[in-house]
Amino acid sequence: MLSRLLHLSHPIFLARHRWLVLQMVRREIMARYQGSVLGASWGVLSPLLILAAYTFVFRTVFKARWPGGTDSTAEFVLQLFAGLLVFNLFSEVLTRAPRLVLEQPNLVKRVVFPLETLSWVAVGAVMFNAAIALGILLVATVALGSHLTPWVLATPLVLACTVPMLLGLCWLLSGLGVFLRDIGHVVGPAVSLLLFVSPVLYPTSALPSFLSDLLWLNPLTFPIEALRGLVLKGTPPEWGALASYTAIGLAFAFLAHRLFERIRPAFADEV
Repeated sequence: MLSRLLHLSHPIFLARHRWLVLQMVRREIMARYQGSVLGASWGVLSPLLILAAYTFVFRTVFKARWPGGTDSTAEFVLQLFAGLLVFNLFSEVLTRAPRLVLEQPNLVKRVVFPLETLSWVAVGAVMFNAAIALGILLVATVALGSHLTPWVLATPLVLACTVPMLLGLCWLLSGLGVFLRDIGHVVGPAVSLLLFVSPVLYPTSALPSFLSDLLWLNPLTFPIEALRGLVLKGTPPEWGALASYTAIGLAFAFLAHRLFERIRPAFADEV
């Protein structure tokens, strides 16, 4: 398994069909904003509007402060935005994945089309949005009076380490979603629940030790805490944890892709 996983021709590494994927990602990003008055500006406005809504509710209405921090609105906004950045990555993939194959019946019936690339396209599109959000986070951190350290250069590594996990979720849910249409209905409530069982609205340090240990089993916890550390605290990530997270993601993506390929011949009969 390991030797096959590390082979650069494996779909996880995008060595095959990379130009097709790049063109499809580009088309998807352009189609998302085509026809809108503000165009690609929505890529910046959307996360800002969501952040403004959360900040208003928790800071203005509930008078909340960041656990373990000061009573600073700036600190609350930055901590919350860093958590939402990673959460939005996973929520967009989880929401879209169950219908990823179902929405492309013409491609399913083309035997020569590599359906596994649809997951790469979906992940590439959400990564584009995450890159914009990361730029907003860095600019806001400086604008609100905090200082960035050279460790901020490692933020792309944190985002990159989530790619295998996101691909695995895409292959798993898009494959099963062809046969189990109920998955699409389950994902919505599951994503809402995921927001509250992930350290988005609070840090892991705010929980009792036994709950904090359980929270690290959540695939969102490490990238959220690592991103906050790099940008807001100027501390390096735990390299061992980063390597372990990436390795687990690769193994999960490998197994999910194997399942996807095994059930793929039956897709045409279902769509």
